[in-house]
Amino acid sequence: MTQSIGLTVITGPSGVGKGTLVSRLLERNKNVWLSVSATTRSPREGEKDGVNYFFLAKNQFQALVNNKGLLEWAEFAGNFYGTPKQEVLKKLKNRKKVLLEIELEGARQVRKSFPEAFQIFIAPPSYEELEARIRGRDTESEDSIQKRLKRAEVELKAQKEFDAVVINKDIEVALISLEKLIGLNLSK
Repeated sequence: MTQSIGLTVITGPSGVGKGTLVSRLLERNKNVWLSVSATTRSPREGEKDGVNYFFLAKNQFQALVNNKGLLEWAEFAGNFYGTPKQEVLKKLKNRKKVLLEIELEGARQVRKSFPEAFQIFIAPPSYEELEARIRGRDTESEDSIQKRLKRAEVELKAQKEFDAVVINKDIEVALISLEKLIGLNLSK
């Protein structure tokens, strides 16, 4: 199954390489747009409104929720994050391929709010490889690593919910698989 024009959701556990795959996909395919999420958290140094996130006050975010203006949303660490629907629909209307790189719960919400979206799960070659990648970052405490690994166990069990699964053992092979699934003209 492939997606010709439309919305593609990409999810998978932390450390699986979603961000790297999406970045490479965007570099190679100019007709793909990565949705920009909205958040109530403050911008970090160097982040730009409308580029990294749409930075909103909590009442603005709540208005979007109340008006069904988000495809999905969640609360993390006291801040809200979500995918604004209006810009996604605008890009789709203009025949752009739209990607959402979101968490499992967000993907489940999109399945309800936008059932025609094509959903791809990025999986590691093994749980052990995923653990090695997370530890290899050398950026987190042991407690944080354990939380990510526990969450990954839950997420990996959800693979069967998705339209397709891409195993990210080799980045180039995984990238080509993504391009084929999304229905992109393959780059040389």
